[in-house]
Amino acid sequence: MTNKEVAFVVIRHSNLVIRTSSASEPTQDKVMIHALLVDDEQPARDRLRQLLRAFDDIEIVGEAEDGERAIEKILELHPNLVFLDIQMPGCSGLEVVGSLPSPRPKIIFCTAFDQFAIDAFELSAVDYLLKPINRARLREAIERVRKLSAADMDGALEKANQAARTGPTRLLAKRGSKFRVISQPEILYFTSKDGLTQLHTHDQQYWMEPTLADLEKRLDPSGFCRISRAAIVNLDAVHEVIPLIGGHGEVLLKNSARLEVSRRRLRELIQKLEG
Repeated sequence: MTNKEVAFVVIRHSNLVIRTSSASEPTQDKVMIHALLVDDEQPARDRLRQLLRAFDDIEIVGEAEDGERAIEKILELHPNLVFLDIQMPGCSGLEVVGSLPSPRPKIIFCTAFDQFAIDAFELSAVDYLLKPINRARLREAIERVRKLSAADMDGALEKANQAARTGPTRLLAKRGSKFRVISQPEILYFTSKDGLTQLHTHDQQYWMEPTLADLEKRLDPSGFCRISRAAIVNLDAVHEVIPLIGGHGEVLLKNSARLEVSRRRLRELIQKLEG
């Protein structure tokens, strides 16, 4: 081997690719990015898959064609990065984000021209790609999300959701092995039990990954109210508020369910119902 020749050995282990070289070449470590592609159109996923071949530190671990499958795949595969279409049948990309537990994976939204959504992304520092996606813009978006911490991404996603639509109008929740899209009017209340979140409709109960603290930040505050450490109610589902001795209270919902209201939350609940 001449002085100009350099030997490389590539060792793959877990998420890391470690390159070792001769003394004349500095060592470089790369963390592999596991990516999920979410788009309801197969040609769009194929195009993105082709473009991503140029990035040797990105591995595509799966694809999903709608919001329900996206959540299933994210929870199953734990990708570091999701390329997420905005306009999908059933539920939007923003509603998928609103249904995920924190910390969420890094997200790059993909969208046809939608000025309202774009303005929200610009304000929140969440990155987006306009279709049809080009190589230069893709590289720029990937470099941008590489620099964001998980906490920064989570905060940016919250801002984008709030700027785009005061809160998700639909959520995805699980019953058995299936995720279902549930519209806001169907939701009566959320509860927390043994560290798990339950979504309650008039006649069914579903499980959700986000905590009540996550949901409290994401839901439209004009439509929902946290009434205790263990519950959030849809204000449209409240039939009666009953103040009790000691300063706390109780709500009677339209399905006859009764929930406790803490002292700290009772005044806020009454003010929201009056407003």
